[in-house]
Amino acid sequence: MQKRRLGKSDIFVSPIGMGCWAYGGGEYWGKQNQDDVNRVVSLALDMGINLFDTAEMYNNGASEISLGQALRGRREEAVICSKVSPSNAYEGELQKHCEASLKRLNTDYIDVYMLHWPLDPISIKHFTDDPKKISEPPAVQEAFGALLDLKKQGKIREIGISNFGHEQMKEVLDTGAEPVMNEMTYNILSRAIEKEVLPYCIEKDISIVGSMALQQGLLAGIYQKPEDVPPHQAHSRHFRHERGKGTSRHGEAGAETEVFEVVQRLREIADGMGIHIAQLSIAWVLAKTGIACTLVGSRNEKELLSNIKAAELNLTTELVREIDRLSEPVLEKLGHNPDYYENPKNSRIR
Repeated sequence: MQKRRLGKSDIFVSPIGMGCWAYGGGEYWGKQNQDDVNRVVSLALDMGINLFDTAEMYNNGASEISLGQALRGRREEAVICSKVSPSNAYEGELQKHCEASLKRLNTDYIDVYMLHWPLDPISIKHFTDDPKKISEPPAVQEAFGALLDLKKQGKIREIGISNFGHEQMKEVLDTGAEPVMNEMTYNILSRAIEKEVLPYCIEKDISIVGSMALQQGLLAGIYQKPEDVPPHQAHSRHFRHERGKGTSRHGEAGAETEVFEVVQRLREIADGMGIHIAQLSIAWVLAKTGIACTLVGSRNEKELLSNIKAAELNLTTELVREIDRLSEPVLEKLGHNPDYYENPKNSRIR
């Protein structure tokens, strides 16, 4: 599988990466069998996939533990990307949290260590209920100074960011840090980064690693109508806020009609090509300039083998443009706010 370079670094990654949020099992994704994780990670490495994305908050550290177990004996073949929560990015705390992640992952270094969300009160309150941390977030210079120290110590190879807008990226670059990647939601139904974030990343040679390539199952064709989507997965701005049943924060009307019209049309296109809608959706992301890798959540070998086939697809320019046109009504309805869980007034991404 042909590798793509992360930013200006010497790290090269597969175009398809493994999203590891479900590893270890937890409330959001349910139980996850470790034997399945071991098998799917081993198969991924055998097939040329080398990027594995996790975070300290994923299942309260269980994801990192599970990934560390699955990589036992093959650590050097993998590019591990993990994230520290913004509530833990104070100079006196960040190093301790990195060391805790290293221990859970059973490794001496993390290839790319990311700040999970930008440093602002709205962002931080999703990670802690400590009023002092919420009212006094870590300073950008403080957080990235600590990350630079970790890089000097060899505990991390490169610095990354996740969910940072173009203004926030400018602030990071002003600290002297050079993030090699920005992990952002990007898929056919979530194209907000195209206006400002993606062009800025291309300009500054910051690779985009796309998350939620299948929009939590929507672009895998799992759901036929909005009512089929579990409430805890229907709290994004794609759905009317009532659909989340207390979990939605955006207060918007959503774009349910437009979303499911796109999904139906994608099914028809995929059927006509003799492929799965999920493969078509992943291939569309990989066809876009500036995307180094897109993350997929393969929970077993069958899902992984299906997803890998997307990397073999070469969509024509005409087809990519057709899909762009099909999804334009969703983009127009949701706008260019890259935070798909908060309305523009409370967006954590700027």
